[in-house]
Amino acid sequence: MPTSDHHDLSRLPLDGLRAEWIHEPSGGRETLSLRFENEAWTAEGLVSGADIQYVFRFNASWHLQQMLLFRDMDDPDLWLANDGRGRWGEVNGAVRRELGGCTDIDLLCSAFTRTMSIRRLALEIGQSADVESVTVDSETLAVERARLDYTRLGARNWVVHRDDGRPGHEFEVDDYGLPLDLPGHFRRIA
Repeated sequence: MPTSDHHDLSRLPLDGLRAEWIHEPSGGRETLSLRFENEAWTAEGLVSGADIQYVFRFNASWHLQQMLLFRDMDDPDLWLANDGRGRWGEVNGAVRRELGGCTDIDLLCSAFTRTMSIRRLALEIGQSADVESVTVDSETLAVERARLDYTRLGARNWVVHRDDGRPGHEFEVDDYGLPLDLPGHFRRIA
């Protein structure tokens, strides 16, 4: 049975939920479907404009297990898995040592990827936490690491600062921890 690891976020419905965002710079859309199955959460998304489809698997406490990224082929263009101890690998067995210690994925064309940290961190208002993240550029599939500093500003307000030169952003989340609007980046429409 899934738990709400964040004491004031609503439990996600077991029958799943859907969300949709407009990517403000490009006008593309991100459509998310989230469901609980086999004791884990599966997030599937389609990002038009970037022509990306993603699948994330999380355990019941929102620790990322694997990520698959598809562009225009049946087989994944990028498949990364985490062994639960911060070691990353690819489907072909190659170990990605440069990603060691990372806990989350930051897919740059996705608003959803903020949710995994927010649901797992359980920060009180005013608290901050650094999250070592695997950053994926959806155009080039370049994979790098970045430290994202999450600070909870209010009951539903967060700010993320980054150490990789990309701009930080302040945003609000819904009752489930899904971002509403990320000004200049994404606007929630459903």
